Amino acid sequence: MGGKWRATASLLLRQIARDTSSPNPSRYCLPNLFLFSIPLGRSPYSFIFRPFSAIPSRVSVYGSETESGSHGVALNYSLGDQEDESFGKIPVRAYFLSTSIDVKKMQAENLSNVVPPTSRSTNYIALRYCDFPSDFTMHGVKELVNWRYMVVFQYGSVVLFNIEDHEVESYLETVRRHASGVLAEMRKDDYSIKEKPFLAEDMQGGPDYIVLKTLDTDSIRIIGSVLGQSIALDYFVSQVDGMVEEFAGINRAMEKTGTFTMDRRKLLQLVGKANSNLADVILKVGLFERSEIAWRDAKYAQIYEYLREEYEVTQRFGNLDFKLKFVEHNIHFLQEVIQNRRSDLLEWCIIFLLSVENVISIYEIVQDSGVA
Repeated sequence: MGGKWRATASLLLRQIARDTSSPNPSRYCLPNLFLFSIPLGRSPYSFIFRPFSAIPSRVSVYGSETESGSHGVALNYSLGDQEDESFGKIPVRAYFLSTSIDVKKMQAENLSNVVPPTSRSTNYIALRYCDFPSDFTMHGVKELVNWRYMVVFQYGSVVLFNIEDHEVESYLETVRRHASGVLAEMRKDDYSIKEKPFLAEDMQGGPDYIVLKTLDTDSIRIIGSVLGQSIALDYFVSQVDGMVEEFAGINRAMEKTGTFTMDRRKLLQLVGKANSNLADVILKVGLFERSEIAWRDAKYAQIYEYLREEYEVTQRFGNLDFKLKFVEHNIHFLQEVIQNRRSDLLEWCIIFLLSVENVISIYEIVQDSGVA
């Protein structure tokens, strides 16, 4: 009986492997009712069916999750104790590629991949993809399924989990179809996660990575939110840096010539740009909005606060605010100068009109005297 089960499952997985050879990230997944699992310590040729949990906060990113919590079979990243820190890390890549993404339309077109939300936040969606490797044996499977996650934010950030460099572009292309204001040069940041089921604490920090006792979809949402905000903040800081440099050039020119040539329209454009950048950081990115997931569970709150501290989110916003105050001060100064220029022009116009009126009056008096 066991041989028949093994043969049937092997044929099924081979068929799925042939059907999923396309590079499109929307890969075919097994029905959510069952998930194959190979418990550690058993023969690689014996496997069992394991129910797939529908509770998003408890679903691991690993398809072949074992009862003990170890996931070394599922991924190409061995999660055992290693001397080399590069082993056992799940890559996380954050991108800022546009100023707006239509997440509602993207969700409608990728319903089969959407991870059910666990909070009321509507400015992002989490998508889950699965990949079946083609390395199968006649009697079993060497590796089963790799879960990949993509968290897409309305303000333009995309965070990818467990996706290799050569696969990134196909996932980002899926997002670009729903993006507006696509940047000519997108910004990128790399991070990584390690999962240690026997860790004494829920989480532990490391150099350029975080160690978690359990990695689930709520952890992915929390990590994605901080990395997405961080990479977006980088973009807005670069925009403000450009304005600071522009005003620095104007000030240097004023130092040499004693005047400046900027017109009122250009100045108003800078005013609008500075105000919109600050509004986007606070409102769209939601830099100071408390995560509902973190508020609900202390474990996620610890991850949230650690990553915000690690990425110095508050300090970087403070620097951004300081630069915006510098821009605002220069704008007020230049507005006063332009206003004074306009006042001077109006005064000269009044003087000219009075002079013309006086000349006309004198001419009329002289003409009247000649007639008399």
